[in-house]
Amino acid sequence: MLWGIPFFGESFLILLPALALAIYAQYKVRSTYSRYSAVRTSSGTTAQQVARRILEREGVTDVSIEEVRGRLSDHYDPRSKVLRLSDPASSSVAAVGVAAHEAGHALQHARAYKPLLLRTTIVPVANLGSQLAIPLFIMGFVLRYEPLVTIGILAFAGAVLFTLITLPVEFDASRRAVAALRSGGTVNEEELGAVKEVLSAAALTYVAAAAMAALQLVMLLSSANRRR
Repeated sequence: MLWGIPFFGESFLILLPALALAIYAQYKVRSTYSRYSAVRTSSGTTAQQVARRILEREGVTDVSIEEVRGRLSDHYDPRSKVLRLSDPASSSVAAVGVAAHEAGHALQHARAYKPLLLRTTIVPVANLGSQLAIPLFIMGFVLRYEPLVTIGILAFAGAVLFTLITLPVEFDASRRAVAALRSGGTVNEEELGAVKEVLSAAALTYVAAAAMAALQLVMLLSSANRRR
């Protein structure tokens, strides 16, 4: 991580607010998910059933649902049109809320939601940028070779762009999830409030990631300017 590189010096301080937010976000999402994992929905509908019903009501029939290992590893893969749930058989408020959120991503894909399509398109660029940006920047920094420093900064900027595009994608998926659960009658109003808590906590992790990435970019720019 960037904050482990000693020669960035005082620039590290720029990251402290985002680091604190990231720690809090991880605590918040885990504690909220754990709390509502112990609360079952009154309908007894499982996470997999909820996701399937949401998709079918919207006429999306070409998405499969699979189980995936790992806690909070749920995700939708637009390339293979697979919705993967970590606890598909659970009828807890937490599992149902997360399943509805991932179904929201599938609906985004089916409706050609532009931010999702843009995020999917730039994934390879963002991944490459996140892997190469810091080595290039450090190499240019140490060798005092300005072009490498600039390339590193530009590459990292692509990764930052990805985290920023992720925000509207995640917020919209949660909005779709809440609307679908309310209209489908899967949860009552009290349970829907709990679902909102779970999804809000999860959204905070994306906000923290975007803040961290943006401030890392600021740190790179600051370090580069001071070295010149």
